[in-house]
Amino acid sequence: MHSWWESVSKQRSCILALAALLPSGGATVSSLADSDRPAVSLLSSPSACSLISSVLSSPTSGSGSDLLCQWLYETFQSSDPHLRLLVLSFIPLLSGIYFSRIHSSDSSSLLSLAGFEAVLAVYSSEAKSRAGKPLLVQIPDLSQPSLYHTPRNKSIDDRSRQSVGVLSPPLEPHLAVKSTKRAIIVGTVFDCYYKQISQMSAWSKLDFCKFAAAWAGQDCPCRTKFDRDDDDHRENVNANGNCYNQVSREDSGFNNGTRSRNGDEADYEDDVIKEVVVEEMNNLGINGNVENMEIKGVRIPLPWELLRPVVTILGHCLFGPLNSQDVKDAASVTVRCLYARASHDLAPQAILALQSLIRLDKSARAAATAATNTTSNANTPSKTKKLEILLVSK
Repeated sequence: MHSWWESVSKQRSCILALAALLPSGGATVSSLADSDRPAVSLLSSPSACSLISSVLSSPTSGSGSDLLCQWLYETFQSSDPHLRLLVLSFIPLLSGIYFSRIHSSDSSSLLSLAGFEAVLAVYSSEAKSRAGKPLLVQIPDLSQPSLYHTPRNKSIDDRSRQSVGVLSPPLEPHLAVKSTKRAIIVGTVFDCYYKQISQMSAWSKLDFCKFAAAWAGQDCPCRTKFDRDDDDHRENVNANGNCYNQVSREDSGFNNGTRSRNGDEADYEDDVIKEVVVEEMNNLGINGNVENMEIKGVRIPLPWELLRPVVTILGHCLFGPLNSQDVKDAASVTVRCLYARASHDLAPQAILALQSLIRLDKSARAAATAATNTTSNANTPSKTKKLEILLVSK
């Protein structure tokens, strides 16, 4: 009882301190401090989270003197898991704004983002917890028919010959977010986010999907490549096996990160591409508005150190059993955006991982559609059959 009351008291004091940093709407946040679980109540309040997000998104946010960033940094140092979860929930928004300002502003006119980078110092706690050891993964023995055919009574020599993959190399301590280490630092922060992904609110996952889609770039129609019929795909392939995908590569929006079209022709092609994407998403049964995916973030470099945890998080957003349909639809669109980007960047690891997610997503949606049709057919009343009279001769 003492431990529970101490945790609640700490959460109340933190939330009251947060309310003091917010504008006039801070009364909404302060009222949540009186609940039995203040941190959980805050995460469950859309109005409170929207208010905090608007403050983080303000043009003057992210500086070294930003009190909200300072509150996030100090709160994460707490040992209370609910408070740490509260901070991690805003990592997608904070990272998205940070990348947007880094890659869309002139370095000479860029304001200090020391406040955002201090929150990204979540990397330091993760590096400390790993104690200089890499993250390893056991690779299954491909000589066996399946995982369930692996002999249990293996010798020590056989176990020593098992393949081990390095998921993440040992982390080096960094006191600042340098441009050469930015990808590994933010990627490690996303690893911390993924550890708590099952407890994250839907709004946090939606923010992540929207920013990740913007990071990939969204003008290329290649993202619907896996959703086209084979006949349609063959019509777009020339004699040399090159895919036109309705617009040339120079006009795909991935030409050195700049648009090569101008004037009315560019606007017309943008409308055509958007219509194609909307039609393909509707064919998949995705009800989310594709246009809403374009309002956050800018296109950024995506090395594997950053893309690996992004793909891992999207995998949960696609197939997590407790995720809402909006989260699954947003993740489905985002995966296709990243696949188009990986195809143009010729990144084999990303292409293989994203292809797998797209295929699994299509299979899951097809199975769900088939189950829905079966259920609807079973509930449809059928006409009563007339009794058949069999005449048997004696």
